[in-house]
Amino acid sequence: MIPFLVLIAVIVIFLLVTSLKSFGINQEYQRGVLFRLGRLGQTKGPGWYWLIPFVDRVVRVDQRIITYQLETQETITRDGVAVRVNAVLWFRADSPIQVVNAVEDWRGATVQAAETALRDAIGQSDLDHVLKDRATINTRLQQLLREASLKWGVEIDSVEIKDVDIPEQMQRAIAKEAEAIREKRARIIKAEGESEASKTLANAAHTISQQPGAMELRRLQTLTEIGTEHNSTIIAMFPTELLEAAQKLMEAKK
Repeated sequence: MIPFLVLIAVIVIFLLVTSLKSFGINQEYQRGVLFRLGRLGQTKGPGWYWLIPFVDRVVRVDQRIITYQLETQETITRDGVAVRVNAVLWFRADSPIQVVNAVEDWRGATVQAAETALRDAIGQSDLDHVLKDRATINTRLQQLLREASLKWGVEIDSVEIKDVDIPEQMQRAIAKEAEAIREKRARIIKAEGESEASKTLANAAHTISQQPGAMELRRLQTLTEIGTEHNSTIIAMFPTELLEAAQKLMEAKK
């Protein structure tokens, strides 16, 4: 009697374990790739699902976006400058079936492809392009990654260069170049201002020369401005017209 009860207990436990193994639950962001006797079946989830014990096997795939900071890459730009570049990668599993069957480690493969593409993108760009136009390089980098990752069922959401470290001597050279450019702009602006001022003065001189009394009015206006702005003694000379009139009177008396 006792062995019979033990046998029944063993059978019940076996059935219970088997039923638990045949029942599975996937979260909303998870998908289960089914293998039935080693052959690919349907994708399971989200929610609960039943499996045939000892026949079906499910590999879960997380479809949430993964953020990964790539290791610092030391590479050389197209114009021969050594740089150290950091970048951040955002990717996710788009096709669970391809992710499981096309590549052994889809996360590691994507990261390795990203680091290789980063070196290629920097090597195809000049230093000025890397420093001033990162958006174009990011777009180029994303295109290179998609060519490799789409066949793995991986979607590259974004990849962005985070930091670019250049040698100290190159930093000094760039600073000198920027200073020279600013000095050049300042000299050009100053020369343009002097050119416009000389043209204005020439026009004013031409206008004043056509009016006999304009010079005297300008002289009186200048004396008024000097007297208002400065507390000083002003020596005013007689107008030339008065001297000429006095000279004519002297000649008439003779």
